[in-house]
Amino acid sequence: VQLQAFGGGLVQAGGSLRLSCAASGRTFSSYVMGWFRQAPGKEREFVASITWSGSLYYRDSVRGRFTVSRDNAKNTVYLQMNNVKPEDMAVYLCVAGRFLTTTGNDYHYWGQGTLVTVSS
Repeated sequence: VQLQAFGGGLVQAGGSLRLSCAASGRTFSSYVMGWFRQAPGKEREFVASITWSGSLYYRDSVRGRFTVSRDNAKNTVYLQMNNVKPEDMAVYLCVAGRFLTTTGNDYHYWGQGTLVTVSS
């Protein structure tokens, strides 16, 4: 599976942004898809994930503000970011794996990152 994330950019605090991740491969629908992020000088952290059946999981700090979704017909996973905060500024990375987990090493496939910059 190859992943390509896009949609990052500059957003004002309180604003919204939608990230997309396009996946190649015919077995996209069988993978758990997710998002991680890494801010400068900080460790990579789990953001959200979605299973093939639509089960969702979020880190506490984004729950209620971010929504992860997927379109299996388009081999694409999305991250809708609402009420963005300065602490959300990071490079966002798309991932694919076989089971739902918040541990980065458990995801087999990683896309390149897309940068989200938040202005306050």
